[in-house]
Amino acid sequence: MTPERDPAAGGYRRIILLLIGLVIVPTGLLTLVGTLLLVFGEARMSVVLGILVLCFAGAVVTGSVLVWVFVRREANLSKLQIDFVSKVSHELRTPLTSIRMFTDTLRLRGGDPDVERRCIDALSKESLRLQKLIDRLLDWGRMESGRRIYRKEDVDVADVVETAIQSFEPVRARREVELEIDVAPDLPHVVADHDALVDAVVNLLSNAYKYGGDPRRIAVRAAADDGRVRLSVADNGAGIARGEHKRIFEKFYRVDDRLAREREGSGLGLAIVDHIVRAHGGKVELESEPGRGATFTIVLAAAPRGPVLQAPAEGEASA
Repeated sequence: MTPERDPAAGGYRRIILLLIGLVIVPTGLLTLVGTLLLVFGEARMSVVLGILVLCFAGAVVTGSVLVWVFVRREANLSKLQIDFVSKVSHELRTPLTSIRMFTDTLRLRGGDPDVERRCIDALSKESLRLQKLIDRLLDWGRMESGRRIYRKEDVDVADVVETAIQSFEPVRARREVELEIDVAPDLPHVVADHDALVDAVVNLLSNAYKYGGDPRRIAVRAAADDGRVRLSVADNGAGIARGEHKRIFEKFYRVDDRLAREREGSGLGLAIVDHIVRAHGGKVELESEPGRGATFTIVLAAAPRGPVLQAPAEGEASA
C-alpha cells in the first residue's frame, strides 16, 4: 500500500522547481554575462551594460528569495490548516457517532427506564462536548477577525480561579485528578474581562489534563509580584522541549509526537489563551523541560488601588 501524498507539499515542490528553472538559472547566466562584460569589455558601453545586467540579476535574486520565503510560509500554513481540518473532522465525528448510536439504542430499547436514563446522560454529555468544540471554533473566528469584544472591569483573580475550577470540574470527573490550589490572600485585582480570563484559565487546565502524567497532578497558583499578578497552571506531564516553546502558541500547532496526535484537541487552546492575555496587555510565560512537566503563567498588571473606571471594550469607539 503506497503512502498518500500531500498535495500541498507536491504543489510547493513544483513551485520551487519552476522558480529554479525559470528564474534562478537564467539569473545565474545573466550574472555570468555581466561579469564577463565587466572583466573583458573594453568599450564604455560594455561596462555600463555589464553593470545594468548585474543590477538586474541582483534584483531578480532578491525577488526570488522573497518569493521562496513567502511560498514556504504559505505551504507551512496550508499544511497546518489541512492537519487542523483533519483533527476537527475527527473530533466532530466522534460525538456525532456517539449521539447516533445512543439515539438508535433509545429507538430499539425505549421501554427500559435504566437504558433510557443512561442514553440520555450520554447524549447530554456528547452534545455538550460537541457544543464546546463548535464554540471554540467560533470564538477563534471572532478573535481572528477582530470582532471579539472584551468588557474590562475590576476583576477579583480569586473569583476567576474559582469559576474556572467549577467549569473544569466535568472534565476532571472523567478521571481522578489531584488538584492543588494556592491563591494568595489579599491578591490585587486586575482590569480584565472576567469571562475571557476564565476561558483562558480553563484552556490551561484542559491542556494540563490532556498532557498530564499518570496519575495526573495539576497545580493552580496565583500571587502578586511587583505590581503584577501571576496566575499559573502546572502539570506533571512529559514536558515540552525548549525548541517548541515559541511554536506551542501558534494556531493549529501541536507538539509533533505520537502521543500528542492521539489526544483530543484542535490545536487552538493555547493560541486562544495567548490572544486573550495579549488583548489585556499581559503575556503568557512557559517554563518546561522534557520529563519535568510544564508551567504556563498568565502575567497581568495589577489594577490601581481605589475606584477603577470600567475600561472601554475592545472594538468600541472612545468618546
